[in-house]
Amino acid sequence: MNDIQKVLITREGLAELRKEHEELVQNKRPEVVERLAEARSQGDLTENSEYTAAKQDLAFIDGRIAELEQVLHEAKVVSSHPRKSIDVGCRVTLHIGKKKDTFHIVGEWEADPINKKISHSSPLGKALLGKKVGDKIEVNAPAGKILYKILHIE
Repeated sequence: MNDIQKVLITREGLAELRKEHEELVQNKRPEVVERLAEARSQGDLTENSEYTAAKQDLAFIDGRIAELEQVLHEAKVVSSHPRKSIDVGCRVTLHIGKKKDTFHIVGEWEADPINKKISHSSPLGKALLGKKVGDKIEVNAPAGKILYKILHIE
């Protein structure tokens, strides 16, 4: 499989996905299977809302486990060593208007804009990739064009 099909992810992001997978397989799925068995033992399944809910929960958990297993299988970990240009895994300090902000460039599966983790495939992420300290970029945002200046890469 070539890198284009790989899922880019940082070490921290991979650890989080593995932790979620383990939690689902070791704890949540067995709990739902137990709920399902208990609901099934109550007799008539046609009017048993607990049985229906447990069945739906199990389907959701099984779907998420399969999704995580595929991502974990296809994951390509990006290292976070110091770089001269921006790539996945970097932390980038930007000057935006009159303030500074630091963002962590991550793979799509780790993106969490509220916590300043932006995907390499987001508009800002795409604009930053390959750029160096001192470069200026302009990004179209819902509020209009925003000008960023790259102050620091780590």
